[in-house]
Amino acid sequence: MNFKLIVAFVDDRLTDKVVKAARDHGATGATIIPTARGEGLDAPKGIFGLSLDSRRDIVLFTVEQHMSRHILEEICKAGEFEEKSGAGIAIQLDVEDVVGVSTQVNRLAQELGKRI
Repeated sequence: MNFKLIVAFVDDRLTDKVVKAARDHGATGATIIPTARGEGLDAPKGIFGLSLDSRRDIVLFTVEQHMSRHILEEICKAGEFEEKSGAGIAIQLDVEDVVGVSTQVNRLAQELGKRI
């Protein structure tokens, strides 16, 4: 099996929604790195030097490559990335090799059999 790594930078209020959407569409788990700070096209505005930017979580998903684009699209919807400026982004990267997923391979094979 070949895998992709999806990295999502998500408004922390939407992290659970994004993880659920990914799991509902084939992701078998996620790693969440809390409290990152992001800055988009426009610099955040503040009052009296206090920042008003929202916090971000970095969410990592290692997913089977045949399911990765669909999961990426569902993450985009759940995170409202296209609806709101600065809501977040998600990228996918090739994974050369992976260990620690042997317990998930059978489930992934069953899921892929249903989808292909």
